[in-house]
Amino acid sequence: MTDTAIDYAAVFQGLPGMVALLTPDLVYADANEEFLRMSGRTREQVVGRFLFDVFPDNPNDHAATGMRNLETSLRRVVATGERDTMALQRYDVESTTCPGKWDERYWSPVNAPVLDEDGKVVLLVHRVEEVTELIRARGTSGGSRTRVLEAELYTRARELQEVNERLRSAHAREREVALALQDAMLPTRRQGASHHRIAVRYRPAVGSLNVCGDWYDVVDLVGGNRIGVSVGDIVGHGLAAAGVMGQLRSALSATSRVADGPAQALDVLGRYANVVDGAESATVVTTFVDFDHHTITYSSAGHPPPVLVHPDGRVEFLDRATDPPLDARPDPMPRPQAHTTFSRGSTLVLYTDGLIERRREDIDKGLARLADSLVRHRNTDPEALADAVLLELLPHGGATDDTALIIVRL
Repeated sequence: MTDTAIDYAAVFQGLPGMVALLTPDLVYADANEEFLRMSGRTREQVVGRFLFDVFPDNPNDHAATGMRNLETSLRRVVATGERDTMALQRYDVESTTCPGKWDERYWSPVNAPVLDEDGKVVLLVHRVEEVTELIRARGTSGGSRTRVLEAELYTRARELQEVNERLRSAHAREREVALALQDAMLPTRRQGASHHRIAVRYRPAVGSLNVCGDWYDVVDLVGGNRIGVSVGDIVGHGLAAAGVMGQLRSALSATSRVADGPAQALDVLGRYANVVDGAESATVVTTFVDFDHHTITYSSAGHPPPVLVHPDGRVEFLDRATDPPLDARPDPMPRPQAHTTFSRGSTLVLYTDGLIERRREDIDKGLARLADSLVRHRNTDPEALADAVLLELLPHGGATDDTALIIVRL
């Protein structure tokens, strides 16, 4: 039998377990017959409605956390694109025949993503195994020892959930501090090269710790009408990564002002990275833009290539001077350098990998998406172009990696 001969809608409805499909906004898209039967709901009461409008927490139980835990799990799946298996949960269900009466229920949920070809989460598979009868049966037939063990199991599960919530809260506080630190260290459009049309964006990743690995910089260079434009990516997240990011950005900013070219600037930065804990395998690309001679000189240490969009829509990836990441070689070697020319009205774009990389997808697809977006919006000003690129390329639920973007109208 071929795939086209299989009625997958019928298969879904006939599944022996409770299964529902949710949108990334947690609205029921469908539910199989077993789900409706075991939850005591009709299709009209479920499909098309927000999850927690259908199944809210028991308002009579102020310690109830089941639905809150479920939402956390589902949001995590949307953000990461990864399956999440939950611990045993208690969340009561309101009777449809006796409003205000809540039935004590125990569930074992598993939540998994359905991805499109771009790796974006388009649906959530919410599979539930109800174990209420099992818990009750053990409690009545297994004697007092079994009831004590079941109660202890539930208590330990609740305690573990509380610990996880405290950890997430601590991580959230670290995230806030790290973001504030990064905001203080990263330049704004008004700092350096202010007479040029430049747009900069930084988007932190979704999650408590995935923040502060990426950075950008724009500096005025000595001699002529020149600027240095750079982006980099630190391996690691959180406050430690923010500290390393600040050191490398400051070092490259200072080095670029006195270096003969971007390759020499990265040579010096690589030697500095060798003595900075946490700088191992960091990537960076730097470009020197000469507005008098209409040239861009560039060098890359393991970073995705900058993009030069010419006024006629031709796209040029600056990938002829790519070398391993910082501190990747035991014995440093001179890094390569290349240059290209541009005409007035061209657009230079530097970015970090969070903008283009997706799970289970070749990076060339992400580069093609970026090029297409840049070409279609090339006649807009840099600020509008930056917003359009982020809107079209970043997942709607938020990316799982930092994204830095800098756009220069030449």
